[in-house]
Amino acid sequence: MTALHDDLGHPVPLPHPPRRVVSLVPSLTEALAVTVPDRLVGATDWCTHPADLDVARVRGTKNPSLAAVRELAPDLVVANQEENRELDVRRLREAGIPVWVTRIETLDDAFASMRRLLVDVLQVPAPAWLTAAEQAWAPPPGRGPRVAVAIWRDPWMWVGARTFTGDLLARLGCTNAVTAERYPQADPAAVDAELVLLPDEPYVFTADDGPEAFPGRATALVSGRQLTWYGPSLATARADLLDAVAGQSRMPRW
Repeated sequence: MTALHDDLGHPVPLPHPPRRVVSLVPSLTEALAVTVPDRLVGATDWCTHPADLDVARVRGTKNPSLAAVRELAPDLVVANQEENRELDVRRLREAGIPVWVTRIETLDDAFASMRRLLVDVLQVPAPAWLTAAEQAWAPPPGRGPRVAVAIWRDPWMWVGARTFTGDLLARLGCTNAVTAERYPQADPAAVDAELVLLPDEPYVFTADDGPEAFPGRATALVSGRQLTWYGPSLATARADLLDAVAGQSRMPRW
């Protein structure tokens, strides 16, 4: 196999399809574990799916143990531009370990990037879950509510523009009430939304911690995995989110 170029255009020399893969991205860990379980040898402590995942752990996404990664002798490490540090990617490459970096800001990015990683890099057929996910998000949405997605409190932080979650909201037919780019801070009173979604990651919003900040406005507790993960969960995320939004927004299901 000749050198392929990752999502950032960096050449990744691969003399053969990788057989020992370490993933530093929870979403991609799940995709690899479901598709090529025999090749996944390491993952971060934050890689929680599948629930029975049994591979070596290499610490977190932002602070991986590079020594632990090297000890696993991978012929490929999978990383993501947003979730992982450029410094760690560079040091792994300097140690002679090929690193494939993904860049995913939209659903279409997710589908294309995962297909390239699995089909072109690992040289396996496109898995059924990926086809199912693409089909699940294909129907055009109707009109949805004006939505804000909180990701932290103290200070309050939100999902903004040019993010995977923001694009997912648009594909649901919703309007993102937060127009600043990426993950801005804003007081809840300043966010003009009909519905506030409160996920359980990275901040663990609960019925007792979050909804009380939005008197008179609809809120819904949702799985952060439905909003931010782009692996096999995408096959069911659209239907689950439509149910959550329609059930809490005081608007008809669309």
